[in-house]
Amino acid sequence: MRPLLLRSGRVVDPSQGLDEISDLLIREGKVAGIGRGLGVPDDAEVVDASGWVVSPGLIDLHVHLREPGQEDVETIASGARAAAAGGFTAVCAMPNTDPVTDNQAAVGFIVKQAQAAGAARVYPIGAISLGQRGVQLAEFGELVSAGAVAVSDDGRPVASSHLMRMALSYAQTFGIPVADHCEDPTLSGGVMHEGLVSTRLGLRGIPSAAEEIMVARDLLLAELTRGHIHLCHMSTKGSVDLIRRAKDKGIKVTAEVTPHHLILTDEACLGYNTHAKMNPPLRTAADVEALREALKDGTVDVIATDHAPHHYDAKEREFDDAPFGVIGLETALALGITQLVRPGILTLAELIDRMSCAPAKVFNLPGGTLRPGTVADVTVFDPEARWKVDPERFYSKSRNTPFAGWEVFGKVVMTIVGGRVVFRSGAD
Repeated sequence: MRPLLLRSGRVVDPSQGLDEISDLLIREGKVAGIGRGLGVPDDAEVVDASGWVVSPGLIDLHVHLREPGQEDVETIASGARAAAAGGFTAVCAMPNTDPVTDNQAAVGFIVKQAQAAGAARVYPIGAISLGQRGVQLAEFGELVSAGAVAVSDDGRPVASSHLMRMALSYAQTFGIPVADHCEDPTLSGGVMHEGLVSTRLGLRGIPSAAEEIMVARDLLLAELTRGHIHLCHMSTKGSVDLIRRAKDKGIKVTAEVTPHHLILTDEACLGYNTHAKMNPPLRTAADVEALREALKDGTVDVIATDHAPHHYDAKEREFDDAPFGVIGLETALALGITQLVRPGILTLAELIDRMSCAPAKVFNLPGGTLRPGTVADVTVFDPEARWKVDPERFYSKSRNTPFAGWEVFGKVVMTIVGGRVVFRSGAD
Protein backbone atom coordinates (compact mmCIF):
# COMPACT_ATOMS: atom_id res chain seq x y z
CA MET A 1 0.00 0.00 0.00
CA ARG A 2 1.61 3.24 -1.17
CA PRO A 3 1.66 6.23 1.18
CA LEU A 4 -0.88 8.88 0.24
CA LEU A 5 -0.51 12.64 0.75
CA LEU A 6 -3.60 14.82 0.47
CA ARG A 7 -2.15 18.28 -0.04
CA SER A 8 -3.71 21.65 0.81
CA GLY A 9 -7.23 20.42 1.57
CA ARG A 10 -9.61 21.94 4.10
CA VAL A 11 -9.20 19.46 6.95
CA VAL A 12 -12.37 19.42 9.04
CA ASP A 13 -12.16 17.10 12.04
CA PRO A 14 -14.60 17.95 14.85
CA SER A 15 -12.98 15.32 17.09
CA GLN A 16 -9.91 17.59 17.28
CA GLY A 17 -11.59 20.94 16.71
CA LEU A 18 -9.76 21.23 13.37
CA ASP A 19 -10.96 23.34 10.46
CA GLU A 20 -7.94 24.58 8.51
CA ILE A 21 -6.06 24.26 5.24
CA SER A 22 -3.54 21.50 5.80
CA ASP A 23 -1.90 18.36 4.44
CA LEU A 24 -2.83 14.84 5.51
CA LEU A 25 -0.34 12.00 5.23
CA ILE A 26 -1.51 8.39 5.23
CA ARG A 27 0.96 5.54 5.63
CA GLU A 28 0.46 1.82 6.29
CA GLY A 29 -3.27 2.26 6.74
CA LYS A 30 -2.93 4.90 9.45
CA VAL A 31 -3.05 8.66 9.66
CA ALA A 32 0.66 9.51 9.82
CA GLY A 33 0.43 13.27 10.19
CA ILE A 34 -1.50 16.51 9.71
CA GLY A 35 0.16 19.84 9.02
CA ARG A 36 1.81 22.03 6.44
CA GLY A 37 5.04 21.08 4.76
CA LEU A 38 4.92 17.40 5.69
CA GLY A 39 7.73 15.32 4.28
CA VAL A 40 6.67 13.29 1.25
CA PRO A 41 7.83 9.67 1.08
CA ASP A 42 9.54 8.86 -2.21
CA ASP A 43 6.88 6.37 -3.30
CA ALA A 44 3.85 8.37 -2.11
CA GLU A 45 0.87 9.27 -4.25
CA VAL A 46 0.31 13.01 -3.95
CA VAL A 47 -3.20 14.38 -4.48
CA ASP A 48 -3.87 18.11 -4.72
CA ALA A 49 -6.93 18.55 -2.47
CA SER A 50 -7.20 22.32 -2.91
CA GLY A 51 -10.84 23.37 -2.72
CA TRP A 52 -11.88 20.04 -1.25
CA VAL A 53 -12.85 19.07 2.29
CA VAL A 54 -10.89 16.28 3.97
CA SER A 55 -12.84 14.76 6.86
CA PRO A 56 -12.99 11.62 8.97
CA GLY A 57 -14.82 8.90 7.05
CA LEU A 58 -18.60 9.03 7.25
CA ILE A 59 -20.30 6.26 9.28
CA ASP A 60 -23.90 5.13 8.84
CA LEU A 61 -25.36 3.30 11.83
CA HIS A 62 -28.49 2.10 10.05
CA VAL A 63 -28.64 0.40 6.64
CA HIS A 64 -30.44 -2.58 5.14
CA LEU A 65 -28.28 -4.56 2.71
CA ARG A 66 -30.83 -7.33 2.05
CA GLU A 67 -28.29 -10.15 1.81
CA PRO A 68 -29.00 -12.96 2.47
CA GLY A 69 -32.51 -13.32 1.06
CA GLN A 70 -33.12 -10.43 -1.33
CA GLU A 71 -29.99 -10.24 -3.42
CA ASP A 72 -32.06 -8.97 -6.36
CA VAL A 73 -32.51 -5.58 -4.66
CA GLU A 74 -29.15 -5.25 -2.88
CA THR A 75 -26.15 -7.29 -1.86
CA ILE A 76 -23.51 -6.64 0.75
CA ALA A 77 -21.07 -5.90 -2.08
CA SER A 78 -23.36 -3.49 -3.96
CA GLY A 79 -24.36 -1.78 -0.72
CA ALA A 80 -20.73 -1.41 0.34
CA ARG A 81 -19.89 0.12 -3.05
CA ALA A 82 -22.87 2.48 -2.82
CA ALA A 83 -21.70 3.49 0.65
CA ALA A 84 -18.20 4.25 -0.60
CA ALA A 85 -19.63 6.29 -3.48
CA GLY A 86 -21.58 8.31 -0.92
CA GLY A 87 -18.48 8.97 1.19
CA PHE A 88 -19.24 6.36 3.84
CA THR A 89 -16.26 4.38 5.05
CA ALA A 90 -18.39 2.19 7.32
CA VAL A 91 -22.02 1.12 7.62
CA CYS A 92 -23.94 -0.98 10.14
CA ALA A 93 -26.22 -3.60 8.60
CA MET A 94 -29.58 -4.34 10.22
CA PRO A 95 -30.48 -7.99 10.86
CA ASN A 96 -33.86 -8.26 9.09
CA THR A 97 -32.47 -10.52 6.40
CA ASP A 98 -33.67 -13.99 5.38
CA PRO A 99 -32.56 -15.84 7.41
CA VAL A 100 -32.40 -13.31 10.24
CA THR A 101 -28.95 -12.35 11.55
CA ASP A 102 -29.56 -13.94 14.94
CA ASN A 103 -26.62 -16.33 15.26
CA GLN A 104 -22.85 -16.52 15.00
CA ALA A 105 -22.82 -18.04 11.51
CA ALA A 106 -25.09 -15.34 10.07
CA VAL A 107 -22.91 -12.58 11.50
CA GLY A 108 -19.78 -14.28 10.18
CA PHE A 109 -21.30 -14.52 6.70
CA ILE A 110 -21.85 -10.76 6.57
CA VAL A 111 -18.31 -10.07 7.78
CA LYS A 112 -16.81 -12.33 5.10
CA GLN A 113 -18.97 -10.92 2.31
CA ALA A 114 -17.99 -7.39 3.29
CA GLN A 115 -14.30 -8.25 3.32
CA ALA A 116 -14.60 -9.75 -0.16
CA ALA A 117 -16.35 -6.60 -1.44
CA GLY A 118 -13.30 -4.45 -0.69
CA ALA A 119 -15.30 -1.23 -0.32
CA ALA A 120 -16.80 0.35 2.79
CA ARG A 121 -16.57 -1.56 6.06
CA VAL A 122 -19.76 -3.39 7.00
CA TYR A 123 -20.47 -3.98 10.68
CA PRO A 124 -23.28 -6.47 11.37
CA ILE A 125 -26.03 -5.69 13.85
CA GLY A 126 -27.41 -8.83 15.47
CA ALA A 127 -31.04 -9.48 16.26
CA ILE A 128 -32.43 -8.84 19.72
CA SER A 129 -34.69 -11.88 19.52
CA LEU A 130 -34.48 -15.20 17.71
CA GLY A 131 -36.03 -14.81 14.28
CA GLN A 132 -37.01 -11.26 15.29
CA ARG A 133 -40.14 -12.83 16.71
CA GLY A 134 -39.96 -10.92 19.98
CA VAL A 135 -40.19 -14.02 22.15
CA GLN A 136 -36.71 -15.24 23.12
CA LEU A 137 -33.45 -13.30 23.30
CA ALA A 138 -30.73 -14.18 20.83
CA GLU A 139 -27.35 -15.16 22.25
CA PHE A 140 -25.68 -11.73 22.39
CA GLY A 141 -22.30 -13.12 23.39
CA GLU A 142 -22.05 -15.26 20.26
CA LEU A 143 -23.20 -12.37 18.07
CA VAL A 144 -20.59 -10.01 19.49
CA SER A 145 -17.79 -12.57 19.31
CA ALA A 146 -18.56 -13.01 15.61
CA GLY A 147 -18.43 -9.26 14.95
CA ALA A 148 -21.81 -7.71 15.80
CA VAL A 149 -21.56 -4.15 17.13
CA ALA A 150 -25.15 -3.75 18.40
CA VAL A 151 -28.45 -5.59 18.56
CA SER A 152 -31.80 -4.60 17.07
CA ASP A 153 -35.06 -6.05 15.81
CA ASP A 154 -35.41 -3.09 13.45
CA GLY A 155 -38.38 -3.47 11.15
CA ARG A 156 -40.22 -5.25 13.93
CA PRO A 157 -40.74 -3.29 17.14
CA VAL A 158 -40.06 -5.14 20.37
CA ALA A 159 -43.59 -5.23 21.73
CA SER A 160 -42.71 -7.00 24.99
CA SER A 161 -41.48 -4.61 27.66
CA HIS A 162 -40.10 -7.57 29.58
CA LEU A 163 -38.00 -8.68 26.61
CA MET A 164 -36.69 -5.16 26.05
CA ARG A 165 -35.78 -4.89 29.73
CA MET A 166 -33.86 -8.15 29.54
CA ALA A 167 -32.14 -7.06 26.32
CA LEU A 168 -30.95 -3.79 27.86
CA SER A 169 -29.63 -5.61 30.91
CA TYR A 170 -27.96 -8.39 28.94
CA ALA A 171 -26.36 -6.04 26.40
CA GLN A 172 -24.46 -4.25 29.18
CA THR A 173 -22.37 -7.38 29.70
CA PHE A 174 -20.95 -6.93 26.22
CA GLY A 175 -20.85 -3.12 26.12
CA ILE A 176 -23.19 -2.79 23.15
CA PRO A 177 -26.26 -0.61 22.54
CA VAL A 178 -29.77 -1.90 21.94
CA ALA A 179 -31.25 -0.15 18.91
CA ASP A 180 -35.04 -0.06 18.79
CA HIS A 181 -37.60 0.62 16.09
CA CYS A 182 -40.08 2.60 18.17
CA GLU A 183 -43.60 1.75 17.10
CA ASP A 184 -46.58 0.60 19.11
CA PRO A 185 -47.98 -2.20 16.92
CA THR A 186 -51.50 -1.66 18.24
CA LEU A 187 -51.46 1.90 16.86
CA SER A 188 -49.71 1.15 13.59
CA GLY A 189 -51.29 -0.39 10.52
CA GLY A 190 -51.42 2.81 8.50
CA VAL A 191 -49.37 3.74 5.46
CA MET A 192 -48.44 7.39 6.14
CA HIS A 193 -48.62 10.05 8.84
CA GLU A 194 -52.07 10.51 10.33
CA GLY A 195 -53.12 14.07 9.58
CA LEU A 196 -54.68 16.39 7.04
CA VAL A 197 -52.75 14.97 4.10
CA SER A 198 -53.71 11.37 4.85
CA THR A 199 -57.33 12.49 5.15
CA ARG A 200 -57.16 14.25 1.78
CA LEU A 201 -55.66 11.16 0.17
CA GLY A 202 -58.04 8.76 1.89
CA LEU A 203 -55.16 6.73 3.29
CA ARG A 204 -54.85 5.06 6.69
CA GLY A 205 -52.66 7.09 9.02
CA ILE A 206 -50.02 6.29 11.63
CA PRO A 207 -50.30 8.73 14.56
CA SER A 208 -47.26 10.33 16.15
CA ALA A 209 -48.26 8.65 19.39
CA ALA A 210 -47.38 5.25 17.90
CA GLU A 211 -43.71 6.28 18.02
CA GLU A 212 -43.81 8.39 21.16
CA ILE A 213 -45.37 5.71 23.36
CA MET A 214 -42.53 3.33 22.58
CA VAL A 215 -39.90 6.04 22.98
CA ALA A 216 -41.27 6.77 26.45
CA ARG A 217 -41.27 3.06 27.34
CA ASP A 218 -37.71 2.52 26.13
CA LEU A 219 -36.47 5.53 28.06
CA LEU A 220 -38.09 4.25 31.25
CA LEU A 221 -36.51 0.83 30.73
CA ALA A 222 -33.11 2.37 30.02
CA GLU A 223 -33.41 4.30 33.28
CA LEU A 224 -34.41 1.13 35.13
CA THR A 225 -31.61 -1.03 33.73
CA ARG A 226 -28.98 1.69 33.15
CA GLY A 227 -28.52 0.15 29.71
CA HIS A 228 -27.75 2.01 26.49
CA ILE A 229 -30.84 2.49 24.33
CA HIS A 230 -30.35 3.78 20.79
CA LEU A 231 -33.55 5.10 19.25
CA CYS A 232 -33.77 4.56 15.51
CA HIS A 233 -35.08 7.02 12.91
CA MET A 234 -36.87 9.51 15.13
CA SER A 235 -39.65 11.42 13.37
CA THR A 236 -41.74 13.49 15.81
CA LYS A 237 -41.49 16.57 17.98
CA GLY A 238 -42.91 14.57 20.89
CA SER A 239 -40.07 12.04 20.65
CA VAL A 240 -37.53 14.87 20.66
CA ASP A 241 -39.06 16.34 23.81
CA LEU A 242 -38.94 12.96 25.56
CA ILE A 243 -35.31 12.37 24.60
CA ARG A 244 -34.26 15.84 25.71
CA ARG A 245 -35.79 15.32 29.15
CA ALA A 246 -34.22 11.86 29.42
CA LYS A 247 -30.76 13.19 28.62
CA ASP A 248 -31.24 15.92 31.23
CA LYS A 249 -31.91 13.13 33.75
CA GLY A 250 -28.73 11.30 32.76
CA ILE A 251 -30.43 8.34 31.06
CA LYS A 252 -28.09 6.57 28.64
CA VAL A 253 -29.89 7.27 25.38
CA THR A 254 -28.70 8.11 21.89
CA ALA A 255 -30.87 8.78 18.86
CA GLU A 256 -30.70 9.08 15.10
CA VAL A 257 -32.60 10.94 12.39
CA THR A 258 -32.65 10.31 8.65
CA PRO A 259 -32.06 12.87 5.90
CA HIS A 260 -35.61 12.38 4.61
CA HIS A 261 -37.16 13.14 8.00
CA LEU A 262 -35.02 16.30 8.19
CA ILE A 263 -36.07 17.51 4.76
CA LEU A 264 -39.48 16.19 3.65
CA THR A 265 -42.98 16.40 5.11
CA ASP A 266 -46.03 14.23 4.57
CA GLU A 267 -46.96 16.46 1.65
CA ALA A 268 -44.34 14.53 -0.36
CA CYS A 269 -46.93 11.72 -0.43
CA LEU A 270 -49.34 13.83 -2.48
CA GLY A 271 -50.07 12.22 -5.80
CA TYR A 272 -49.71 8.87 -4.04
CA ASN A 273 -45.93 9.03 -4.42
CA THR A 274 -44.73 5.66 -3.15
CA HIS A 275 -41.12 6.88 -3.05
CA ALA A 276 -42.23 9.00 -0.09
CA LYS A 277 -43.70 6.00 1.74
CA MET A 278 -41.51 5.09 4.68
CA ASN A 279 -41.73 3.89 8.26
CA PRO A 280 -41.77 5.89 10.42
CA PRO A 281 -43.69 8.08 8.01
CA LEU A 282 -42.84 11.59 6.95
CA ARG A 283 -44.47 13.94 9.43
CA THR A 284 -45.35 17.66 9.55
CA ALA A 285 -43.33 20.83 9.10
CA ALA A 286 -43.39 21.32 12.88
CA ASP A 287 -41.83 17.88 13.35
CA VAL A 288 -39.12 18.65 10.77
CA GLU A 289 -38.27 21.88 12.57
CA ALA A 290 -38.07 20.11 15.93
CA LEU A 291 -35.80 17.40 14.51
CA ARG A 292 -33.47 20.00 13.01
CA GLU A 293 -33.24 21.86 16.32
CA ALA A 294 -32.58 18.58 18.16
CA LEU A 295 -29.81 17.66 15.73
CA LYS A 296 -28.28 21.11 16.19
CA ASP A 297 -28.28 21.03 20.00
CA GLY A 298 -27.21 17.38 20.27
CA THR A 299 -30.48 15.94 21.56
CA VAL A 300 -30.42 13.77 18.45
CA ASP A 301 -26.89 12.46 18.09
CA VAL A 302 -26.46 11.24 14.53
CA ILE A 303 -27.74 11.25 10.98
CA ALA A 304 -28.36 7.73 9.67
CA THR A 305 -29.81 6.91 6.27
CA ASP A 306 -32.02 3.86 7.00
CA HIS A 307 -30.99 2.84 3.46
CA ALA A 308 -33.83 0.48 2.43
CA PRO A 309 -33.60 -0.86 -1.13
CA HIS A 310 -36.67 -2.17 -2.96
CA HIS A 311 -37.27 -3.49 -6.45
CA TYR A 312 -38.78 -1.09 -8.99
CA ASP A 313 -41.91 -3.20 -9.39
CA ALA A 314 -42.58 -3.19 -5.66
CA LYS A 315 -42.69 0.60 -5.49
CA GLU A 316 -44.89 0.81 -8.60
CA ARG A 317 -47.85 -0.71 -6.76
CA GLU A 318 -50.77 1.19 -5.27
CA PHE A 319 -49.74 3.23 -2.23
CA ASP A 320 -51.40 0.84 0.23
CA ASP A 321 -49.55 -2.14 -1.20
CA ALA A 322 -46.10 -0.62 -1.83
CA PRO A 323 -43.36 -1.41 0.74
CA PHE A 324 -41.98 1.17 3.15
CA GLY A 325 -38.48 2.54 2.65
CA VAL A 326 -36.10 4.65 0.58
CA ILE A 327 -32.41 4.40 -0.26
CA GLY A 328 -30.00 7.06 0.94
CA LEU A 329 -26.33 6.15 0.96
CA GLU A 330 -25.42 8.04 -2.20
CA THR A 331 -27.40 11.21 -1.45
CA ALA A 332 -27.06 11.74 2.32
CA LEU A 333 -23.93 13.92 2.32
CA ALA A 334 -25.09 16.12 -0.55
CA LEU A 335 -28.54 16.56 0.99
CA GLY A 336 -26.95 17.51 4.30
CA ILE A 337 -24.78 20.14 2.63
CA THR A 338 -27.61 21.46 0.48
CA GLN A 339 -30.48 21.42 2.97
CA LEU A 340 -28.69 21.92 6.31
CA VAL A 341 -25.29 23.56 5.83
CA ARG A 342 -25.94 26.03 3.03
CA PRO A 343 -29.09 27.45 4.71
CA GLY A 344 -27.13 27.84 7.98
CA ILE A 345 -29.00 25.23 10.02
CA LEU A 346 -25.76 23.34 10.74
CA THR A 347 -22.14 24.28 10.22
CA LEU A 348 -20.09 21.98 8.02
CA ALA A 349 -18.21 20.81 11.12
CA GLU A 350 -21.50 19.96 12.83
CA LEU A 351 -22.69 17.98 9.82
CA ILE A 352 -19.44 15.99 9.75
CA ASP A 353 -19.68 15.40 13.48
CA ARG A 354 -23.23 13.99 13.16
CA MET A 355 -22.23 11.79 10.21
CA SER A 356 -18.79 10.61 11.38
CA CYS A 357 -17.46 11.45 14.83
CA ALA A 358 -20.70 10.94 16.77
CA PRO A 359 -21.65 7.65 15.09
CA ALA A 360 -18.21 6.23 15.91
CA LYS A 361 -18.72 7.13 19.56
CA VAL A 362 -22.31 5.89 19.77
CA PHE A 363 -21.49 2.36 18.54
CA ASN A 364 -17.85 2.38 19.74
CA LEU A 365 -16.45 1.94 16.23
CA PRO A 366 -13.00 2.65 14.79
CA GLY A 367 -12.73 5.90 12.86
CA GLY A 368 -14.56 9.16 13.35
CA THR A 369 -11.25 11.00 13.76
CA LEU A 370 -8.09 11.96 11.88
CA ARG A 371 -5.82 11.85 14.89
CA PRO A 372 -2.32 10.64 13.98
CA GLY A 373 -1.99 6.93 14.65
CA THR A 374 -5.66 6.14 14.07
CA VAL A 375 -7.09 4.12 11.20
CA ALA A 376 -7.06 6.08 7.93
CA ASP A 377 -10.76 6.12 7.11
CA VAL A 378 -11.15 9.40 5.23
CA THR A 379 -13.77 11.13 3.10
CA VAL A 380 -12.76 13.77 0.56
CA PHE A 381 -15.48 15.86 -1.07
CA ASP A 382 -16.04 19.06 -3.02
CA PRO A 383 -18.66 21.06 -1.09
CA GLU A 384 -19.31 23.41 -4.02
CA ALA A 385 -19.77 20.82 -6.77
CA ARG A 386 -23.34 20.87 -8.05
CA TRP A 387 -25.02 17.78 -9.51
CA LYS A 388 -28.42 16.33 -10.22
CA VAL A 389 -29.62 13.20 -8.42
CA ASP A 390 -29.96 10.53 -11.11
CA PRO A 391 -30.93 7.12 -9.69
CA GLU A 392 -29.78 5.40 -12.88
CA ARG A 393 -26.21 6.29 -11.96
CA PHE A 394 -26.40 4.83 -8.45
CA TYR A 395 -24.08 2.04 -7.39
CA SER A 396 -26.95 0.58 -5.36
CA LYS A 397 -29.02 -2.03 -7.17
CA SER A 398 -32.18 -0.12 -6.26
CA ARG A 399 -33.57 3.25 -7.35
CA ASN A 400 -36.26 4.04 -4.78
CA THR A 401 -35.45 7.62 -3.81
CA PRO A 402 -37.78 10.62 -3.37
CA PHE A 403 -34.93 12.94 -4.39
CA ALA A 404 -34.62 11.98 -8.07
CA GLY A 405 -34.02 15.08 -10.17
CA TRP A 406 -33.03 17.30 -7.23
CA GLU A 407 -30.14 19.73 -7.75
CA VAL A 408 -27.69 19.30 -4.86
CA PHE A 409 -24.29 20.53 -3.73
CA GLY A 410 -21.42 18.40 -2.43
CA LYS A 411 -19.82 15.61 -4.42
CA VAL A 412 -17.62 12.84 -3.06
CA VAL A 413 -14.18 12.91 -4.68
CA MET A 414 -12.46 10.09 -2.84
CA THR A 415 -13.28 7.57 -0.12
CA ILE A 416 -10.38 5.97 1.73
CA VAL A 417 -10.76 2.91 3.96
CA GLY A 418 -7.78 1.75 5.99
CA GLY A 419 -5.46 3.84 3.81
CA ARG A 420 -6.75 2.32 0.58
CA VAL A 421 -8.77 4.32 -1.95
CA VAL A 422 -12.03 2.39 -2.44
CA PHE A 423 -13.83 5.08 -4.43
CA ARG A 424 -12.52 7.81 -6.70
CA SER A 425 -14.89 10.08 -8.61
CA GLY A 426 -14.61 9.51 -12.33
CA ALA A 427 -12.44 6.42 -11.91
CA ASP A 428 -14.97 4.23 -13.69
